[in-house]
Amino acid sequence: MPAAPPEETSAWRPRVPGVVEVFHAHFTAHRYPMHVHDSWTLLIVDDGAVRYDLDRHRRGTPHDTVSLLPPDVPHNGSPATEDGFRKRVLYLEPDQLGRELIGPAVDGPDLADPLLRRRVGQLHTVLGTPGEELQAESRLALIAERLRHHLRPRPAAADPAPGLAHDLRELLDARLTERTTLADAARLLHAHPAHLVRTFSTAFGLPPHQYLTTRRIDRARHLLLDGHPPTAVATALGFHDQSHLTRHFRRIVGTTPGRFRERGGRAHG
Repeated sequence: MPAAPPEETSAWRPRVPGVVEVFHAHFTAHRYPMHVHDSWTLLIVDDGAVRYDLDRHRRGTPHDTVSLLPPDVPHNGSPATEDGFRKRVLYLEPDQLGRELIGPAVDGPDLADPLLRRRVGQLHTVLGTPGEELQAESRLALIAERLRHHLRPRPAAADPAPGLAHDLRELLDARLTERTTLADAARLLHAHPAHLVRTFSTAFGLPPHQYLTTRRIDRARHLLLDGHPPTAVATALGFHDQSHLTRHFRRIVGTTPGRFRERGGRAHG
């Protein structure tokens, strides 16, 4: 009998408020005993399937679903096929959704929502990219809002006031070189994070994190043309490091900061 493929795990704690841990795993034989977490468990399975019991009810992870397991509710887990499963998990702070939603989550933990699944996958990608904390916060806010919609459907809210979007833009402009979190902005502007993201995107056609990045790149072009080296520009504008600046600069401008500086800006659009 051929040996089973090795089991793989990776875990880290990102600098994103509300996310306790990111956990990726490929299991072929491992079986979780009954256990509890003090956080919400947001789970997607990329290959295979998981069979689990939640609060004495047999559950599973059908294809292309998102599973949400509430805090403090016992559950287990095991491979549903011989090939095991590959999963990506986010452990979220309890207040990301609220304890009043634990009951609805127990009743319906597996959510068939392609948009939600795509957003969760995108968030995992961003969480693995240093320097993208604001984008991760924005994506998490929209995911939490959609989860609340599933667990506690409500009538659509009225159109947001355009003044809030302009207030957020002014805040981002004022903090262009600082590390700005969505939670800080929400607290200063007295608005829910998801409401901020939605309002800003409706008013300006792009989410706050993308606006902030493009403004920083615009400033970077000026500094580079003034002769500043890319390393200094990355530090001055609040990028995680030079590679973080280079990645976004190439995506937006079409060349690297070093080449842009060397060629006097002839490659920019």
